[in-house]
Amino acid sequence: MTATATRASSARDTLGRLFGGGSATVFALLFVVFAVIFFLNPSFFEPPSLMAFLKKAAPLVVLAVGQYLVIVCGEMDLSVGSLVGAQVAIAAGLIDGEESRTLPVMLVMIAFGVLVGLVNGLVVTLLKVHSLITTLGMMLVLFGAIRLWTGGAPTGALSDGFRQVGREGIDLPVVRQLPWAVLVAVAVVVVVAVLMRRPYGRTLVATGDNDKAAAFAGVRVWQVRTVAFVLSSVLATVAAVLIGGYAGVDAQVGNGLEFTAITAVVLGGVVLGGGRGTVLAAMAGALTVEALFTLFNQLRLEATWRPTVQGLIIIAAVAYAARERATSTPKL
Repeated sequence: MTATATRASSARDTLGRLFGGGSATVFALLFVVFAVIFFLNPSFFEPPSLMAFLKKAAPLVVLAVGQYLVIVCGEMDLSVGSLVGAQVAIAAGLIDGEESRTLPVMLVMIAFGVLVGLVNGLVVTLLKVHSLITTLGMMLVLFGAIRLWTGGAPTGALSDGFRQVGREGIDLPVVRQLPWAVLVAVAVVVVVAVLMRRPYGRTLVATGDNDKAAAFAGVRVWQVRTVAFVLSSVLATVAAVLIGGYAGVDAQVGNGLEFTAITAVVLGGVVLGGGRGTVLAAMAGALTVEALFTLFNQLRLEATWRPTVQGLIIIAAVAYAARERATSTPKL
């Protein structure tokens, strides 16, 4: 084999690892949606407008990456939306506009996120409660606890330092401003992509593919999955900081984000049930979902189309995954 052919084969293998597993479809869909948006509104792709879109999409990208870690190991996390709402409420209530409280409260938020993820993971792995039931229960607990604490209305205020990450950026000549939120989302994607190439990432995928085989190979399945839940909750906390900075304190913040994140992940070709999918595909899924919402606004469609489209995507993804597993299972 010539050196040129070897390099070409290596490039194909690399692209296959990045965009394989059925995830190439989401990149094509993203291109098509962007093309339609450009046709309807060419100014959308002017650098300032594009940066505004990416800033708005950044929290969903972070949430989708966290959801990816849970889904790829064969589980699901329905608590992230309520956790985002709870974290914003906690931040506003504890900071109450005092700049000096910003960093300590952020540390409290991270600790709370770790605690929520740890509870989810241990209940699922040690008590053997299905992740849908566990995280649904956590979602309701967080939702009710925050409503009880705040009386159903936002209390307190976020400091300027807290909101800076979600709404400010670096001033640049062409794009005017490169949002900090975009840099945070890119950093999250890069770190998790590297993590998935490390032993933990490989065991995470192996656990989702076949947890019994992984256990026989010496993998501590309960530990691997618990860490995935913890990382999901920590990334939901990061998303809460970005959303709080962008949207401020709102009683509705976080509502439905868990399903939007799941939609983004499955749209990226990550198989529900685990064992297949890439971080870049999850990111592309998040950008595609946000682009679809932007397209709906361009077409002046009613907001009720959003849950309808999300539901259709999830149903189609589950049906496709079930079909793939059925065809790949050897017949006796």
